[in-house]
Amino acid sequence: MINEVAVILLFGMFGWKVALLYMGMGLLVAIVSGLVIGQLKMERHLEDWVQQIQAGSCACTSTSEPLDWVGRFEAGWSHVRNIVGKVWPYVVAGIALGAFIHGYVPQEFMASFMGKQAWWAVPAAVILGVPMYSNAAGMIPVVQALMAKGAALGTALAFMMSVIGLSAPELIILRKVLKPRLIATFVGVVAAGIILVGYVFNLLF
Repeated sequence: MINEVAVILLFGMFGWKVALLYMGMGLLVAIVSGLVIGQLKMERHLEDWVQQIQAGSCACTSTSEPLDWVGRFEAGWSHVRNIVGKVWPYVVAGIALGAFIHGYVPQEFMASFMGKQAWWAVPAAVILGVPMYSNAAGMIPVVQALMAKGAALGTALAFMMSVIGLSAPELIILRKVLKPRLIATFVGVVAAGIILVGYVFNLLF
């Protein structure tokens, strides 16, 4: 949720108040989200193989002879190939969709409904950011361009945070270890926090 590059760039473009508030609000969203999900006791919605590892009953931990370093690297590489082989088509599709929106959707169109006037601007920006895939450093120029064309700071930052924290490729990867209900809870809690951040920034700046 917090990226040091984004903090430095925000400080350079908008001053220390914006950078400090972004950092504080981002930490607050992350901490509160973790506390909320922890209180919901949703460990049963981890994938079965993850629960087996936590319980110490996974077959990979029940061998009588410990693996040497070569064996560990071979086992790790095997798991990497297995996971990447299943996930990469979806990641590529998510990146392609994000690249299309990033490169071909007019910024005037995005800025037209990202101002302070419409109450639904912040939630809409969060929803729009989910299909995209980028890092904080890559999104800062987009935030600056949107603001130059009339977007509110809070709405643009909410858009950026949703791209970073709730991107579709990230959720696809999380699906390897989380069941759908836990992913939905994660998305709902984090999205609510990001929307709150957007409204706070729009109120203050």
